[in-house]
Amino acid sequence: MRPLFSERLVIRNWRDSDRAFFHRINSDEAVMAFFPFRRSRAETDRMLDRLVAHIETTGLGFFAVALGDSDRPIGFAGLCPQDVVPDLPAGAVEIGWRLAPEHWGRGYATEAARRLLAYGFDTHDLAEIVSFAVWNNTRSLAVMERLGMQPVAGGDFDHPRVPDSHPQLKRHVLYRLTRTAWRRGTDGRPGA
Repeated sequence: MRPLFSERLVIRNWRDSDRAFFHRINSDEAVMAFFPFRRSRAETDRMLDRLVAHIETTGLGFFAVALGDSDRPIGFAGLCPQDVVPDLPAGAVEIGWRLAPEHWGRGYATEAARRLLAYGFDTHDLAEIVSFAVWNNTRSLAVMERLGMQPVAGGDFDHPRVPDSHPQLKRHVLYRLTRTAWRRGTDGRPGA
C-alpha cells in the first residue's frame, strides 16, 4: 500500500520504529476506555505483525496515522473486513480509528477517516462502509456523524467479543455509509 495523504496527515503502513507507540495506544486507559482489554507489549507486537502483513497483502487494515510534517505517529485509522456484526453480508468492511489522547479534539480522526472513505470507495470499489461503537462513546459517534454515516435502524447489537464481565461495553450501535450517499456528498465533502 502506498501512503495516503490528507491536508495534515499521512496514512501509511506501520514500521518497526512505531512499536512502542502502538503498544502505548493499545494499553492507555483513556484510549481504551471503551474496550475491555489492555494489551501487553508482546501482544501488541504480535498484533502489529498481523496488521503489517494484512495491509501488505490486501491493502486494507488499520494503518498508522502520522503527522504530515514530521511523520510521527499519532494513532491509527483504517478499513478492515469485519466479522462481529450480526446480519451484515460477508465481506463487510468497517472504518475505525484510535488516537493518542494528546491529539483528540483537533479533527484528526475525521480527516483520516474522510481520506480512508475515498480510498475505500474509489480504490477498493466498496459498496458501503460500516462503523460501530459502544452506545455511549460520544466521541466516536460524533466522528461517524461528521462523516455523513447514518445509524442503522435496528442495527444495535451486543458485541460477541466483549466478555460478560464488562456489560457496560457490550451494547454497540451500527452506522453505515453507502458509496452512493458518499458520492452525493452527505457530509458536504464527497471524496474529501
